[in-house]
Amino acid sequence: MSEPDNSREGVSPEQAQTDADVWQSGQRDTTMGLSRRGWTIVLSAVMAAVFVAVGMLVRVPYVALGPGPTYDTLGSTANGPVIKINGTKSYQTNGELRLTTVSLSDDVRLIDGLGMWISGRYALAPRELYFPPGATEQEVEQENAQQFQASQSAAEVAALSYLDYPTKVVAKEVVAGGPSSRVLRAGDVLVTVDGTKVSDTEDVNKVLKDTRPGDTITVSYRRGGTLTRGKAITLGDAKDGRKQGYMGLLLADQAKVDFNIDIELAEIGGPSAGLMFAVGIIDRLTPGKLTGGEHIAGTGEITDDGEVSAIGGISFKLIAAKEDGVDTFLVPKGNCAEAVRTAPDGLRLVRVNTLDDAVSALETISDGGKVSTCAAG
Repeated sequence: MSEPDNSREGVSPEQAQTDADVWQSGQRDTTMGLSRRGWTIVLSAVMAAVFVAVGMLVRVPYVALGPGPTYDTLGSTANGPVIKINGTKSYQTNGELRLTTVSLSDDVRLIDGLGMWISGRYALAPRELYFPPGATEQEVEQENAQQFQASQSAAEVAALSYLDYPTKVVAKEVVAGGPSSRVLRAGDVLVTVDGTKVSDTEDVNKVLKDTRPGDTITVSYRRGGTLTRGKAITLGDAKDGRKQGYMGLLLADQAKVDFNIDIELAEIGGPSAGLMFAVGIIDRLTPGKLTGGEHIAGTGEITDDGEVSAIGGISFKLIAAKEDGVDTFLVPKGNCAEAVRTAPDGLRLVRVNTLDDAVSALETISDGGKVSTCAAG
């Protein structure tokens, strides 16, 4: 902007001064306007930098849940087969039986959490649901590992029971100072309880049903290769409302076989792999190919007697399975409604309530038949 020409012909001195004042005012306004814009840009940049820094540093009290890795129970790891059977004949198979997992990210920062939530692939949940107040991370990990170990044991018992192998009842834990603590040790196999032969925990419960605290019973048990007969135990009070006498034992059913089944899979926790371990064991111990070459995944906690119960995180497991090329997913009956709502397109959801259901469905799929699905109700 050039300065006003105060020497223009026909312009009075007063008008010339007015023109000069207007020019100077405009010059000041322009200078101040640019300054405001500059400050706005600087402040915006600073605020953005502060937000990013805070977002990267501030840890939120949530965990992020999402699709985790899947593992073929018929496959191998660096340590050999996932399901390793020694001492008896096992069979080659094909196809895949994949157990599925949920990833859990604990160290969630504000900016990462927002990104995960916006993506729609992850969900945020209060951290205290997975890490209870007062429990250390090591304690939580130990509990998850114990649940995973228990799922393997239940899968083995359920699978071998399905194949009609006999079972035995084992003292898994003996309560310190409890009624049985002076007689039994963890690992002892109960042979008789009060004169009745027992082969599973249900047999023991039937014997104890009509007893009362203070009653004395006898037990025979096997420790290693030694059988001990007729040891007396005075029953206590369970203090949980039960009327019958209390032995102070945590009992577990185990298959009574002369071969070993080892599952080689580390860094996984929780109980939900039981179903897929069970069907994998059955496939390895029986001739023929249970999958018929299909890529099948599934999930479900399993009991010693083969009951399959619902689990958490089904929607994430369905995504993981589909991304790993799975065509069919074995879904616990209790998870069917959620699975139908959230399953990726093209994934067949087979409804199972027991191990028998799962094996029957796999045999039907192998033969090209029609199976019961979650969509059918």
